[in-house]
Amino acid sequence: MIRALVVDDEPHGRERVTMLLAGRPDVEVVGRCADGSQAVRAIRELRPDLVFLDVQMPELDGFGVLEEVGAEMPAVVFVTAYDAYAIRAFEVNALDYLLKPVDPERLAAALERAAERMRMRAPGSADERVVALLEGLERRRRYTSRFVVRGQGAAFFLPAEQVEWIEAERNYVRLHARGGGAHLLREPLKEVEVRLDPERFVRVSRSAIVNLDAVERVEPWFRGEYVLILRGGARLTSSRAHGEAFRRLMD
Repeated sequence: MIRALVVDDEPHGRERVTMLLAGRPDVEVVGRCADGSQAVRAIRELRPDLVFLDVQMPELDGFGVLEEVGAEMPAVVFVTAYDAYAIRAFEVNALDYLLKPVDPERLAAALERAAERMRMRAPGSADERVVALLEGLERRRRYTSRFVVRGQGAAFFLPAEQVEWIEAERNYVRLHARGGGAHLLREPLKEVEVRLDPERFVRVSRSAIVNLDAVERVEPWFRGEYVLILRGGARLTSSRAHGEAFRRLMD
């Protein structure tokens, strides 16, 4: 019998996973949590065998739960709306994830893999894949997670993940955000570049940095150059000087 904990800040998400698990004789749902802080307490108090963990939650998200619990984290299946960075992180570390809305067959397959891992895992030992993911998250702390944007007598925070591409304008940069907004930042492009996560943002030309999660497709151009078409509609050309770094990231 697998003792499972369901964590999702959306009631519909919790209900769907709970409903799908309820029909299985080999699973007992021992708790349901609506945020990351509740999840941390429940994991420590209930000691579940398996956690279905939503990635995108306000305040303390799924990654934050991992960091809070640390090496004592039980087996985990991540549940996420499409998030390219999260999915790359899970696949690199061979961790299970489910896309919303959760598909019953995918959930059944994830349960079978989780049960197999639990049989092979020594009591009290840490899941090496979760440890590797935590180490990756620790490295990412060096990088900017948000920009402070000022204008009209006020300031607000713009999450880095919402920036589709960054354009150089002399000693300034223009942040082109998801949804079409653009914000001027008084900082040279080269200084912005060193503060960005190189697995997510890549310099594609002398005057542009692009968020790989925002790239819809890539088309070959002349003499080793590429044209990047972004989800927001922008078209950027990757210059030859930056083409090799871009190709490595694509690979």
